[in-house]
Amino acid sequence: MKLAEFIRSNIETLLLEWDKFALTIESAENLDKTGRRDHAREMLMAIADDLDKPQTEEQQIARSKGQAPVDPNADTAAEEHGIDRLSAGFTINEAISEYRALRVNVLRLWIKEIDTAASPDALNDILRFNEAIDQSLDEALASYTSEKDMDTRLLKTILSASTDQTFVLNPEGRFVYVNAATADLFDRPQQQVIGKTCFDLGFDFAASLQRNLIQVLSTGESYRGEFSYTFGAGQQFEYILSPVLIEENDYPEVVEAVVGIARDITLRKAAEDQSWHQANFDILTNLPNRRLFMDRLQQDLRHAERAGLSMAVMFIDLDGFKDVNDSMGHEAGDMLLRLVAQRIKDCLRESDTVARMGGDEFTVALNEVSADQILKVASKITAALCEPFDVQDTLVQISASVGIATYPADAQTPDDLINMADQAMYEAKRAGRNQVALAQPAAGLTASSEQA
Repeated sequence: MKLAEFIRSNIETLLLEWDKFALTIESAENLDKTGRRDHAREMLMAIADDLDKPQTEEQQIARSKGQAPVDPNADTAAEEHGIDRLSAGFTINEAISEYRALRVNVLRLWIKEIDTAASPDALNDILRFNEAIDQSLDEALASYTSEKDMDTRLLKTILSASTDQTFVLNPEGRFVYVNAATADLFDRPQQQVIGKTCFDLGFDFAASLQRNLIQVLSTGESYRGEFSYTFGAGQQFEYILSPVLIEENDYPEVVEAVVGIARDITLRKAAEDQSWHQANFDILTNLPNRRLFMDRLQQDLRHAERAGLSMAVMFIDLDGFKDVNDSMGHEAGDMLLRLVAQRIKDCLRESDTVARMGGDEFTVALNEVSADQILKVASKITAALCEPFDVQDTLVQISASVGIATYPADAQTPDDLINMADQAMYEAKRAGRNQVALAQPAAGLTASSEQA
């Protein structure tokens, strides 16, 4: 029986034997049963047809060298096979191994069927079959390589066109690839970045990036972070480091390289900071507003409780502000409030907080202070606010009524401290204004009896 006839007659058996081998190829899991067989069937049938064709000596020599002419306008089964296996994730060695399996299975089964000694054309069939397999392999590898090269070119084009910074680091932290956006950010040609580390390039963020790289290498998991690039316009970037994992011997996950993608978030950060500032600071005076004051006061109380320290809250209301606002207008009133805010700040330490609660009311949180120090600060504030203010070239004089509540003597929560200080402030106003009053518990009463 001729080899071509044998292939056609036993195609299902040959494919079954080949399929057993294909199952041992890891990447073949990406193909269904039909996908594993379809190109093999086409190649075997094409080889059977080729074996039936007459062949000149020149053609035989060319085939033996893998140089048989191929129609450039037609995709052969081998070329389609190469493209298909690349898209399925086959390595080049896996793609070659399929051809080895085809060769071995066909010849082994055929030789069992015939008496090669009694078949004078058997050796020639074997020779031509091997030449056809080799030619098919050459075509498949050529299409595989061509497709892979095209994928590489497309990927490089995409990365080059991307405005995001994309780079690849080897396990030593050296750049093995940077796209144009990364080179532009670093203000260096790409070839001057390749092979260098962030330490070599003198980047401020080199140490933190290296720590994060080591974490990715040790865990095999991605890492997200941020860094500032101070050499340029002080941009801020968020980035992700993702491991490129390979299998090596008995180690299932070995990090071959780390891919990094960074994105400029300077404008976003500025918008977030502005939004946070607007939500937590008074627009007129740029002092903390009620929301931020309550947050800081809560933190101060926790610290005072842990350390066993005292603290105080002052509630300040301006005397005479309404008269200035009504007689000189809101613009003058706003200017006066800004001047008042600055004077109060000048009376305090960096560790203290002053906030505008709204209107002409201000609050102050004093940390780690004694009773004498609290009264000294209060007197300093009232004295400062009694000094004339220059508002629109007019000297304006006001005063302030101040109420004081202390922790832990008067109250233990932010709301209770502010309420007690507010009540004390009204006592100061009733006492004639430009006065300082202590919360009732500080004068010997308890919070519960005062509420009763």
